[in-house]
Amino acid sequence: MFSDIARIIIKAGDGGNGAVTFHREKYVAAGGPDGGDGGKGGNVIFIADKNINTLLDFKYKKKYIAQNGENGKDANRNGKNGTDLMIRVPVGTLVKDAESGLVICDLKEDGESFLVAKGGVGGWGNSHFATATRQTPKFAKSGMPGDEREVALELKLIADVGLLGFPNVGKSTFLSIVSDARPKIANYHFTTLVPNLGVVQMGDGGGFVIADIPGIIEGAHEGIGLGHAFLRHVERTRLLLHIVDVSGVEGRNPVEDFKTINKELALYSPKLAEKPQIILANKSDIPTFDENFAAFQAEMEGMGYKVFSISAATKKGIREVLNYTYETLSKMPVDDTDEDYEWFDLEAAREKEDKIVVTHEEGRFVVEGMRVRKIVGSTNFDDYESLQYFQRSLIKCGVIKMLEEAGAKEGDTVSIYGVEFDFVP
Repeated sequence: MFSDIARIIIKAGDGGNGAVTFHREKYVAAGGPDGGDGGKGGNVIFIADKNINTLLDFKYKKKYIAQNGENGKDANRNGKNGTDLMIRVPVGTLVKDAESGLVICDLKEDGESFLVAKGGVGGWGNSHFATATRQTPKFAKSGMPGDEREVALELKLIADVGLLGFPNVGKSTFLSIVSDARPKIANYHFTTLVPNLGVVQMGDGGGFVIADIPGIIEGAHEGIGLGHAFLRHVERTRLLLHIVDVSGVEGRNPVEDFKTINKELALYSPKLAEKPQIILANKSDIPTFDENFAAFQAEMEGMGYKVFSISAATKKGIREVLNYTYETLSKMPVDDTDEDYEWFDLEAAREKEDKIVVTHEEGRFVVEGMRVRKIVGSTNFDDYESLQYFQRSLIKCGVIKMLEEAGAKEGDTVSIYGVEFDFVP
């Protein structure tokens, strides 16, 4: 079963907490602090794998969580780092921020990888906080949470050549005889419900990848029929083979069919309409073909297109088409530039999450931000020295000033990640 879109939640591992421990040894009456640091949380990394060709697995599992870092230990032993989570996706997968729709990464090469969610850093053990005046610190830093976000996965097939045309014009039959693909073939509309990939082997050891795109009909760019779901797969191709039924057995006008498909390409993406096309006038084995071919060929060539008369059923003209296609591809530069995407800035998103925000809600002032969350997690509220550290940290990072600017007065309630206290300016 094929699937080319999915939405999942990814969560990087949290950093381990720093340890609060003191050296204990026989005949040593007052050992110093020796709490180790917490380990770093595991990252979430997407990697393109040529052996995967669908996003179907992501339909059944929706949340992916990397391993947390271990907490610090005594004797200055640090916790182990969490293992990175490698999520394998098909080559050609876009990873997008689900909320904004902006592209985080575009994995177009086998083995290409991208770190999408960063693991949280581990907290410091209490040994870091020992000073000449604070010789027994009873507090340590907690580990930071790892990144968490919902992402949308979108697969765009990687192929040199795309097959275009209305349903039932012979695209699947053509693909089956020129490549190793085995698409479902029958004499009714929308036989092809998923894109099919095949490799065309040429005699000199070379070849090219060809994709059969499900039938595109009028209104496809608006979601009518199957075209809207699969037009994205045409974007990766370098050359288009446009198959047209010129026999007229279904009462269709081949010129109008050709124009309709190209109109849908242009409405979906102007860049698609500019891709070079080779026209394959199919079903030449049907007697009515000859009545229509001359006029069709004249009009297509008048528009600057190369036209081949073929019969996918009898293989007539197929070798000439493949040779011309292969020769054309060999003269075309490989477009390895990034597509015209709007990119998501991961670092800017992390900075936004770290920004301190003060709001007034239901009679209390609420302080939020990754930085203050880290301060709260590092504080032992039962220890006087730790409370002093907490207060100095709030002053240093500007929280006290921000509260005053927000209108906080002495005695007002301030809430920071579950900890409430009276405001003292």
